[in-house]
Amino acid sequence: MIEDIQIVKATGLMINYYYVCKRKLWLFYNKISFENQSDRVILGKVIHENSFKNLEGKEILIDDLIKIDIVNKNNIHEIKLSDKMHTATTMQLAYYLYYLKQLGVNKEGVINYPLQKKRFTLKLDKNLEYQIEETIKDIQNIVKLKKPPNPEKKDYCKSCAYFEFCFVE
Repeated sequence: MIEDIQIVKATGLMINYYYVCKRKLWLFYNKISFENQSDRVILGKVIHENSFKNLEGKEILIDDLIKIDIVNKNNIHEIKLSDKMHTATTMQLAYYLYYLKQLGVNKEGVINYPLQKKRFTLKLDKNLEYQIEETIKDIQNIVKLKKPPNPEKKDYCKSCAYFEFCFVE
């Protein structure tokens, strides 16, 4: 008997949340969201909307799956409020590069932190490709859980939109 396997297509935000908090990933995937009430998320949206606003190629949606902040001739850009979640942002951008490569498009990535006046470049390599593939496999397992993973208190939890949901009794 062949089981009916549901493949979950990962979004860039899911990749990001995987590296921030697996519980947040599960909650987001299951449409439990508090992000629209978060001052930090709202500030991030304002920074995103007002940075590089004269550029063409902003907010490019591909396959209803990934939304790239800026696409130009050689690069794709991700704009973030701060570099506190740099690993998560790096992996989100690596996923975009990986996804584009699967479509036959090779670009380099740039992470922009406008408030901090920082910028990082990223090239997709075999190691990053492997990490992305393993991350996608693990995301498949996490989102299929019947209940969310237990909360793990981290330094940045207090600024998370899900803090009260996870830690206030």
